[in-house]
Amino acid sequence: MSTRRPNLLLVMADQLAASFLPSYGHPVVKAPALERLADRGVQFDSMYSNSPLCAPARFAMMSGRRNSTIGAYDNAAEFAASIPTFAHHLRTAGYQTCLAGKMHFVGPDQLHGFEERLTTDIYPADFGWTPNWDDADGRFDWWFHNMDSVLNAGVAEATNQLDYDDEVGFRAVRKLRDLARSSDERPWHLTVSFTHPHDPYAMRRQYWNRYDHDAIDLPRVGPLPFDQLDPHSRRLRNVSAMDAVEISEAHVRNARHAYYSSVAYVDDWVGALMATLEECRMVDNTVVLFTADHGDMLGERGLWYKMNFFEGASRIPLIVAGPGIAAARVAEHVSLLDVMPTLLELAGVDAAALESAGVAADGTSAVPLLGGDRDPDRTVYGEYLGEGAVAPILMIRRGRLKYISCPADPPQLYDLGSDPDELVNLARQPDHAATVAALEAEVNGRWNPHALREEVIASQRARRTVDAALRRGRHTSWDFQPEVDASQQYMRNHLDLNDVESSRRLP
Repeated sequence: MSTRRPNLLLVMADQLAASFLPSYGHPVVKAPALERLADRGVQFDSMYSNSPLCAPARFAMMSGRRNSTIGAYDNAAEFAASIPTFAHHLRTAGYQTCLAGKMHFVGPDQLHGFEERLTTDIYPADFGWTPNWDDADGRFDWWFHNMDSVLNAGVAEATNQLDYDDEVGFRAVRKLRDLARSSDERPWHLTVSFTHPHDPYAMRRQYWNRYDHDAIDLPRVGPLPFDQLDPHSRRLRNVSAMDAVEISEAHVRNARHAYYSSVAYVDDWVGALMATLEECRMVDNTVVLFTADHGDMLGERGLWYKMNFFEGASRIPLIVAGPGIAAARVAEHVSLLDVMPTLLELAGVDAAALESAGVAADGTSAVPLLGGDRDPDRTVYGEYLGEGAVAPILMIRRGRLKYISCPADPPQLYDLGSDPDELVNLARQPDHAATVAALEAEVNGRWNPHALREEVIASQRARRTVDAALRRGRHTSWDFQPEVDASQQYMRNHLDLNDVESSRRLP
């Protein structure tokens, strides 16, 4: 690795499964910029979301802490201002820190260590999306997923999400240019977070036309009979109203075509960011990480969206490229919990000092894996505590095995080596009883599932109470309000025109 402290660029997509990228083996999707990044960097082939839902995944990533530890249960759980994040630690270490795009912060603190935030968020910062495990069969029709995204998939030149990501990309490119022109000598960290390819499945014609519609592949595993579904999959069908309409093969193909088009759109922005680093002569001292918060089932098993620990929803990309990092593929299991310690080690932050201060991460740095070290015993732990669940859903991924435990459901055990589509639940087979018992003992040693369920329900009740009160009378928003001081932009008469023109020219 370089002896200079590198700049750190973290680029995120939303709801992007690793399996839908060409560098991970997809035969149809086109993402040349990400392929180039993977070709010159390290691609992690077994990277997981610790909680396959937007906000909890991101809070775990930023804090390096398990969701159950910090109360980050769902998309309306407050991310407490007292929780240190990688942005806090990098800032303490002398980095500039900036966020452009989505991070789904919930609560009054909308910075969480970022010195600057360039855009508002696309999703609300309040408690309005709080689930209700007291009414497990109920649906909040005004915000729960339904199948409109699939039924109406296709071409759109403008959408809510395109408006947002167009702004995120524009501001991120300009920020990189500003960093190159700045007199601030501190190294910088910039997080750029897009909301695509998250549903609804709609994309501009120019991206749609990059694909032959007839070549769009259908799910490897089609809809499973109801009696073959695990209980949580049945609940997900209810929570997203998947059985309220009939989904045809044409609907599925349209949705996947739009999703692939959205991946191409994100890839173009990745290409623009990388080109800007080159043009600004910063690429040789910038480490780039590309990842996502969770995946998308995209019709596999007849399921859509996320909120489960099947591979489509939980396995995500991670590509790391930069100075001193040799191209490689890594098979070891890693997760979003490992992002914070990885960023901090890249920045030269002393992990031992953090541990002595009581802010050690639950994840571990992946930097040794970048250098060629191997650790086949690495384990990923996952927690799903959001809508669709009725009790904590807990996951252990180690070696070839994935174990899923929930107090309300029978256990699930899959051998991903021989059964990559997770169709054979080994937990039902007597030959695997000892393995199941050992893994269940590990679950109960790491968590107290019944106590955790009560904590989640208590949090949900409290947040629903607060939300109901704050909707009465005058409303004060927690949503981030970007501020632009036009008096300091471009040319103003308290400035010297010659200085303005020379300082803004690059190179």
